[in-house]
Amino acid sequence: MKTLKSSKGFLGLPKEVANKNKVLIIPYGLEKTVSYESGTKLGPRKIIKASHQVELFDEELKYEPYKKFNLKTLKIDIPKESLNNALKHLTKTITQVLNMKCFPLTLGGEHSITPAIIKSFKNKFSKLTIIQIDAHADLRNQYLGNKNSHASAMRRCLDNKNVNIIAIGIRNICKEEYDFVKKNRKKVKIFWAKDISKQSVEKIKNLIKNKNVYLTFDVDGFDSSLMPATGTPEPGGLFWNETLEILKVVFKNCNVVGADVNELSPKPNLHSCDFLVAKLVYKILTYKFAN
Repeated sequence: MKTLKSSKGFLGLPKEVANKNKVLIIPYGLEKTVSYESGTKLGPRKIIKASHQVELFDEELKYEPYKKFNLKTLKIDIPKESLNNALKHLTKTITQVLNMKCFPLTLGGEHSITPAIIKSFKNKFSKLTIIQIDAHADLRNQYLGNKNSHASAMRRCLDNKNVNIIAIGIRNICKEEYDFVKKNRKKVKIFWAKDISKQSVEKIKNLIKNKNVYLTFDVDGFDSSLMPATGTPEPGGLFWNETLEILKVVFKNCNVVGADVNELSPKPNLHSCDFLVAKLVYKILTYKFAN
């Protein structure tokens, strides 16, 4: 697998850090089923560019977290012929990354990437909990005639019997999805954005304790005032510090085996959103390897 020079990859490091903890960033700007604003295909490129401006010293932990892991960024070409080919290609890529014993962090691209990633994990773990931070439930069986739509991403993940979902920050759901959640309470647990509190975070902690967890982070989980650069922004979402508190609880109490960050749709002259997502990705890696 070909990787970018460290100076060209995520964080723009002058050289690789020798460490047994291996991380591979997979830029996968897939954009095939967007239904409102487009631009997610540019997300990974803008995130990596913005990451070169992220301060490597973490004011919270008082050290430089990047020294805790060996970081590489994959050089990858996405098949352009069809959505199905692109998703199969991503599944194969993640499988190779896992076989290399690397922690995979995929940069989308639209949310339809997540089920393809989960396919790579299903044979590796007898049970897998997905932490989904998102504005939307993404539980429609199909959307606009497409079962692999971004609006069906979590429903497709649940096609795998060994998967369950804890969704955080949801504030937009259709009746079909709501009825599905009511019928599948053992498989899907929703923590509504309006109800996020210390008590609900404690409940999340108890649900994930000592489990294998995959993190999927749709940036529209953030409040639209903080993250307008996404295809379907929603008001009433999460803010920076409360998001970090949730992530800290997640990483302290379970084994996070992989992650993706998706749905950034970069806007001209709005670099703050690119930077926010780049810093989010660095925080995710920081919390993964902080201990």
